[in-house]
Amino acid sequence: MGIKNINNGADLQDTASKNAGCKNAELFDFDIEQLKKSKCNFLIGTDEAGRGPAVAPVFAAAVCFKKHSEEIIQKLNKLNDSKQITEKARLALYPLIKENAVYSIQTVDEAMIDRINILNATCEAMKNACMDVVRQLKTTCIVLVDGNNKIRGYEFPQRTVIKGDAKSASIAAASILAKVERDNLLIKLDREFPMYGWKNNKGYLSQEHIKAIKKYGITKYHRKTFVRNILDNLNIEQQKLKLV
Repeated sequence: MGIKNINNGADLQDTASKNAGCKNAELFDFDIEQLKKSKCNFLIGTDEAGRGPAVAPVFAAAVCFKKHSEEIIQKLNKLNDSKQITEKARLALYPLIKENAVYSIQTVDEAMIDRINILNATCEAMKNACMDVVRQLKTTCIVLVDGNNKIRGYEFPQRTVIKGDAKSASIAAASILAKVERDNLLIKLDREFPMYGWKNNKGYLSQEHIKAIKKYGITKYHRKTFVRNILDNLNIEQQKLKLV
């Protein structure tokens, strides 16, 4: 049985009405409406994880649900913004999203973040993820981008959606894939450098993390531009000690 093309108006209306009672059907309905307006064949949602932390790459995911069946919507009934659901729910949804979507997860590492800044790095990761999905689909797509910044250098149709991870099924799914992948990496890196507490703080500059930087210095995984103030202040403190 072939995959139903969701750019069919009659099928779209039927799918939306059948699933009106499902908990998160409105997320899929939002995508359906955006796809109909675009006149493209498929819709891709993209989101990032790891813009704020001081450690490790920034992750971006792109997700396209090629069909919006009742079965898929029910399977993903807990789908929501990755920040609004529990870690347990994210881990449960992660394989289901992969099984039912065309997707890509891309990263830009900490060295490149320091070189081109985090906004440009995030755009690059999103662009690469979306382009990879487009290559897999081999047809015209509209991309929904979480937030209010369009992807620079992306030549295909795109729309920004503020708080899109709470409105769009594909963006919400992308937010989950990106976050789970990044959290898994931080757990792995924590085994290498347990003194920084990355397993718990996920690389954000918590008090524990800052104290560890002051005591042990930075690692190869730190974004130097994110910890520059800490290092500068530490250098000043050390200079004062030498003068005493």
